[in-house]
Amino acid sequence: MHRFDKSLVWFRRDLRDFDHAALHYALEESRTVYCAFVFDKEILDSLPRRDRRVAFIHASVAELDAALRAAGDGLIVRHARAVDDIPQLAAELGVDAVFVNHDYEPAAVRRDAAVARQLNSAGRSFLSFKDQVIFERDEVLSLSGKPFSVFTPYKNAWLKTLHASEESCLAPHTVAPAPGQLALPPPIGRMPTLTDLGFEKVDLPVQPGLSGGQALFDEFTSRLAQYDRTRDFPAVKGPSYLSTHLRFGTVSIRGLARHALHAMRTSQSGAATWLSELIWRDFYFMILHHHPHVVDRAFKPEYDAIVWETGPQADVLFEDWCEGRTGYPLVDAAMLQLSRTGYMHNRLRMVTASFLVKDLGIDWRRGERYFAEKLTDYDLAANNGGWQWAASTGCDAQPYFRIFNPVTQSERFDPEGKFIKRYVPALARLPAKSVHAPWLSSPEMLRLAGIELGKDYPLPIIQHDEARKRTLERFAVVKKPKAATPHEE
Repeated sequence: MHRFDKSLVWFRRDLRDFDHAALHYALEESRTVYCAFVFDKEILDSLPRRDRRVAFIHASVAELDAALRAAGDGLIVRHARAVDDIPQLAAELGVDAVFVNHDYEPAAVRRDAAVARQLNSAGRSFLSFKDQVIFERDEVLSLSGKPFSVFTPYKNAWLKTLHASEESCLAPHTVAPAPGQLALPPPIGRMPTLTDLGFEKVDLPVQPGLSGGQALFDEFTSRLAQYDRTRDFPAVKGPSYLSTHLRFGTVSIRGLARHALHAMRTSQSGAATWLSELIWRDFYFMILHHHPHVVDRAFKPEYDAIVWETGPQADVLFEDWCEGRTGYPLVDAAMLQLSRTGYMHNRLRMVTASFLVKDLGIDWRRGERYFAEKLTDYDLAANNGGWQWAASTGCDAQPYFRIFNPVTQSERFDPEGKFIKRYVPALARLPAKSVHAPWLSSPEMLRLAGIELGKDYPLPIIQHDEARKRTLERFAVVKKPKAATPHEE
């Protein structure tokens, strides 16, 4: 006996028709199930007209619609304020319940609470399920019952919790509708185009949708064994490149974790490192849940006392950083990769963030907002966590006296300069040993490479050694007694 006669599954950041918690439970508990997606005006109206995320979502929604139609249904796709439209759609369809998967971002939590209130006042249920993480909220706690703020003990507890209930934690949510159970939507017209939504077509560096996620995953599995040895080198095909698919749920986190564990048990050394990265993702979602103040303030309140550089000169430096004109080739190449593709290699996210905060002395929140605008895989929890880690203001962050040297990082992780030369072609003719710090090259070498510093490529906008000293002074407001000796990497 079904609990509900008719239900609605509201898709958000879970754009797939398999291993989907809300769809699974809706089918299990309802005689008839409708499916819907809302292009939310509250989110879209503030975005630039050329936005890769919207293009990725649009293409993924179209593919999800086709997949659902193959199973007997299609998506009801709307362009409206979701907080009002979902209760209205529920009334139009006469459903008894709306099924969703949890969204942990503060704005989404407020939206869902508002939707639930409207539905409940009309006698309808709002049911939400865990889907985009393995463990959430209070599922992994310290022995004293408190949330962790340091990653390694969290990871150890996460793994212990997983091994105690691996089968149930990672079991896929089956999606097997009975004939006719997925209801055909009412006449709703065609799905809106990007133009209808007010956006322009853009080139996507990553294939969207269910097929794109599967293709990337299949390709990555052949490289997983070497992940621990290749992931830090931006000129090498080391990462999984699945971050955008994880962000919008076109892959299943449970499926990825299952594969990682299986690979670990077959002695693939890279699998343990990759699983650790997936655990970091859960960790940052947990931090955001328990400490929502991190959205606009430092995780460690005392770090809000830091005085950052402001004013016209700081604005010029920030613009140089955004546009890849710092004079530090690895930083510039990374920023150009971001602006041109909507993606940045994870090692370079750390390098560029450290440069903005600890070389230029600019508030980490400015950089975080810029990444939020540009990254196709932008995820509030991970982006915030990464920026606060680099700025030393967050949980389990690098110590403030640990300062990345952009030249050393370049020599270590792009030794031949292949990544730099891909995005900064003006430096293409410099030998590898000189490409990391062109200003140290001899005039003759620069002439042979066809480079006039200050014209073909900028001189450094700041001297790292001097900036490092200023950073240590800036962070003195939070300096602890007997701090470790300042160092850089």
